[in-house]
Amino acid sequence: MAGATQATLREHNLSLVARIILGATTSMSRADVAAATALTRSTVSRLVDDLLAGGLVREVAKVGGGLGRPATPVVADDRLCALGLQVNATFLLARLVALDGSVLAEETVDGDFVASDPAVVLPRMGACGVRVAAAAGPDRTLVGTGLALPGIVRPGSGTLLRAPNLGWSAVEPGPLLAAPALGPVLLGNEADCAAVAVAHPVPGRREGPQDFIYLSGEIGIGGAAVLDGRLMRGQHGWAGEIGHVCVDPAGPACPCGSHGCLERYAGLRALQSAAGLPVTAGIDRFAAACREGDEAATRALATAVSALETALVSAVNLLDIPAVILGGHLGRLAGLIAPDLAERLGTRALAGRFDGPTVTVGAHTGTEDRAPGATGAAITVLEGVIERPAAWVPTTTSRLRR
Repeated sequence: MAGATQATLREHNLSLVARIILGATTSMSRADVAAATALTRSTVSRLVDDLLAGGLVREVAKVGGGLGRPATPVVADDRLCALGLQVNATFLLARLVALDGSVLAEETVDGDFVASDPAVVLPRMGACGVRVAAAAGPDRTLVGTGLALPGIVRPGSGTLLRAPNLGWSAVEPGPLLAAPALGPVLLGNEADCAAVAVAHPVPGRREGPQDFIYLSGEIGIGGAAVLDGRLMRGQHGWAGEIGHVCVDPAGPACPCGSHGCLERYAGLRALQSAAGLPVTAGIDRFAAACREGDEAATRALATAVSALETALVSAVNLLDIPAVILGGHLGRLAGLIAPDLAERLGTRALAGRFDGPTVTVGAHTGTEDRAPGATGAAITVLEGVIERPAAWVPTTTSRLRR
C-alpha cells in the first residue's frame, strides 16, 4: 500500500475484517476470518477485539463438541445504527436500521407533498426522524442519517438541485430538518438509495442481484443502474434518470423542462389521468380497473408498457445489463406488465436472443415495502462505518462515541 502509515494500514485491515464478517451469510470464527483475509491469526484476533469494542461485531455461543477448543462465531452487532429518511410525494418515512440489517423502528406520515414548501415539510420529516431515532435506546449509537429524495442531488454537496414532483429547487435539506440530534445527514436520490437496498439488503453483504436497472415509481419514475454491485453515478452523480428519457419528442411537456419523458406515460399520475381516475385513486384501483377490462385503463397500461419498452431497450443495449427490477407503483403492476415487457425486451434488445433481460420485482422493494429508499439511505450511511471503522473503535487516544 503506497504511502501507507500505521494508522491507515490499521484502518484498512479493520475494514477488511469487518467486511468479511458482515458480508458472510454464515457466522465465521476468527480462524475463518484469518483464512479469508490471509492475515495472521494473532492480527485477526486483535482486530476482532477492536471491532467487538467498537460495537461492529459480537460473539455468539460457541459451537462444536469435538476434540480441541470450540470456535466462537463472530457476527454483526446491532449496537450501531443509522436512520433512513425518505420524502415522497404522498408520504414521509423514517426507518432505523442496525448494522446487522435489522429494522429497529419506523414511522410513516401520510400527506400530499406535491408542490409543497420544503421549509414546512422538512421540519416534519426531521421531527419524525427524531421520534424514530429515540427508539435506539441508550445502548445503541446513531452513526448518522441518510435522506432519500425524489430528485437530482449533487453528491457530497448537501444540495437538492431539483425535485420536479415536489416542486423543490436549490434546497439544502440538512439545516431545514431542524434536528441536530440526527447527526450528519447524507443526501441521496430515492431511486439510487432503493437500488442500494436491492444490491445490499444487509450492510456489507452482496446478497441481492449485482447488475440491474432499477425503476422506482410514485407520481413519476426514478431510476438507477447498478454494475457489479455499485451504483453507476456518472460525472455529476445523476446517472440512471430513466424517467426523463424521451420516448416521444412530440409528447407532452414534463416538469423537468423536456417533452415526451417516460414518466409522462408510465408515472402514476399519468396512468390515473389517462384512465380517467382521480389522483387519489391509487395504483391498486388502477390495476383493478385493468383486470376488469376497463377500456381507458387497459389503453393507458398498453401505452405505458410501450413507453417502458422504448426507454429500457435503449438502456439495456447501451449498458448491457441483464435485469430490470421494478419498484414502487411499477412493482405493484408487475403482474400486469412484467411478462409482456420481458418478451418485448427479449425481442428487441441486442442480447435478447442469447440472454434476454429479466423483468422482476425486487425482493426488498416489492409491495411489502413502500420506502426501500429509506432502507438504502440508512445502509449507505452504515457502509461508511464499514469502510472507516476506526472512528468507532476505542484506542489509547480516543474513546468510543456513546
